Amino acid sequence: MTVARPFRVLGVQQIAIGGPSKAALRGLWVDLFGVPAVGTFRSERENVDEDILSIAGVEIDLMEPIDPAASPKVGEPRLNHLGLWVDDLAAAVTWLSAQGVRFTPGGIRRGAAGHDVCFIHPKGSAEDTRAALETVPASNRQAWRQHHVREGRARSALLPPHLSQPYLGDVYLDDWRISRLRGRRYRL
Repeated sequence: MTVARPFRVLGVQQIAIGGPSKAALRGLWVDLFGVPAVGTFRSERENVDEDILSIAGVEIDLMEPIDPAASPKVGEPRLNHLGLWVDDLAAAVTWLSAQGVRFTPGGIRRGAAGHDVCFIHPKGSAEDTRAALETVPASNRQAWRQHHVREGRARSALLPPHLSQPYLGDVYLDDWRISRLRGRRYRL
């Protein structure tokens, strides 16, 4: 019997690519592919120096270790991790922990993009998976919901499991319109 998850994965937040030097990575991703760089992040505690790129709403992190001999080894493997947007990070961590998923030391913390994040530990998790779970900012949740409503997907699929009425934060859904979204009316 499958237990209902108390959270949803809403999309891809980031793709983190590591290497011994981010200069070579920039040569491919920025210089050749033309993906725009939007910022940088450096953390001694996480042993990472990264350039942050963004395309189509997905962050691409080009990472190199500050100290190649220290852990965590952000350059190994080269595709370091995928970051996933989740609607309830605390519920996700609690539920996944109960399912046997290990998380890295430090628990939920502020990530490079400024959102709360928690990393799945590659050792002892499903197939040595590296993943980051991040809290979706309210603006992204609304855009995601509006997109799915416009695409004609079932409105009930957009409701968090614990809600019985069609209410999503600032968004009320009915058969004909989103009736309260920052004070404006939209026809579906």
